[in-house]
Amino acid sequence: MRAFVHLIRSAAPYVHSFRGRTFVIAFGGEVVAADEFLGVVHDLNLLHSLGIRLVVVHGCRPQVEAILDAQGIPGRYEQGMRVTDADAMDCVLEAAGQVRARIEALLSLGLANSPMAGARNRVSSGNYLTAKPMGVVNGVDMLLTGEVRRIDSEAIQQRLDDGDIVLISPIGYSPTGEIFNLTVEEVATQVAVRLEATKLIFLTDADGVRNSRRQLLTDLSTSDAEALIAKGEKLAPDVKLYLPAAIRACNNGVKRAHIISRRLDGALLLELFTRDGVGTMIASTALAHIRNATIDDAGGIIAIIEPLEEQGVLVRRSRERLESEIERFVVAEYDGHIIGCAALYAFPDDKLGELAALAVQPDFRREGYGEALMHEIETRARKLKLAELFVLTTRTAHWFLERGFRTASVADLPQQKQALYNYQRKSLVYRKPL
Repeated sequence: MRAFVHLIRSAAPYVHSFRGRTFVIAFGGEVVAADEFLGVVHDLNLLHSLGIRLVVVHGCRPQVEAILDAQGIPGRYEQGMRVTDADAMDCVLEAAGQVRARIEALLSLGLANSPMAGARNRVSSGNYLTAKPMGVVNGVDMLLTGEVRRIDSEAIQQRLDDGDIVLISPIGYSPTGEIFNLTVEEVATQVAVRLEATKLIFLTDADGVRNSRRQLLTDLSTSDAEALIAKGEKLAPDVKLYLPAAIRACNNGVKRAHIISRRLDGALLLELFTRDGVGTMIASTALAHIRNATIDDAGGIIAIIEPLEEQGVLVRRSRERLESEIERFVVAEYDGHIIGCAALYAFPDDKLGELAALAVQPDFRREGYGEALMHEIETRARKLKLAELFVLTTRTAHWFLERGFRTASVADLPQQKQALYNYQRKSLVYRKPL
């Protein structure tokens, strides 16, 4: 029971952050054909019920292949894309209609005693995509295989404003009435960019991006992702397909893109509502960084230092004092959340600086953020031409000793600090030359 309560509480910040945001969730036709798809639908329903604006983009390649095989029509591909002639286009339209109807039917479920009970979802589909022919690729005419030319983002936004789940098939129409077969990754990427989506999520056969040592990379900047591709890393086929799309989306305004497994039950929820997730998250910049604190960070800083103040590890400071001294603080931020802080109090006459209020959220304490914050304070102290840093601590002496601090005494503190020294706390004093 405690684990359940902790899980719900830890998910709460994400719930608040995601409400009213637009997510584009994309997957191929194999996801719809799998037994696990009902679980995906349950998760989509939950996201919708939490106030997330959902756009679902589906593919239908395996369904098209099945219809082509049944009719004895061979499939043709160029660089992994279908060469769509008139016969193949008929099969694409039939398959897309089948897949769209299945998704709409499952999203409309409202069975009692099921995760969909009382859902009453409205699903909106339409001719949101204007397309153009892809033309000739490597000397091959792609015929009715097309590219996205324009997206009716206003119509999609209107449906989202009305509370609908928007469902988009990989089919586009030209002003002259032609129909084009599109790729799911391009449609999803273009839709996410035009809607300025918060997230673009691909459900794939892979569980995320893995490096050459087969380690799952839980987060990547777009530059790091591009480097992986450039180095020719042995990426899974789905990753080769969707990672470039994720990079394009993030480089064009989508805040986050995710590549997660379609086979893991609850993968959407685990990726979105837990700190580490279960797949790979891509962003245009590194997800973690150190920056100057602002007044808006006061609440996040207090949430980190209050438990340590209660334990006697840190000296108590009022919110008013914190806000008045906010320019002294730096914070470590991870994916928009404050996970650590530190402050520098300068004593220029003595060429000394105090490293104060160094704290990191428990879940992040073994990931080097404390040391990164300390290094940032050291850098700022050097810019102020301070010669040494000092720190007062009651519990973490060994941590500072391991990082170059040496034992000192109260007499080594600036006179102003000596006058404020609390002899009841008996804090130990350490100094470090810069």
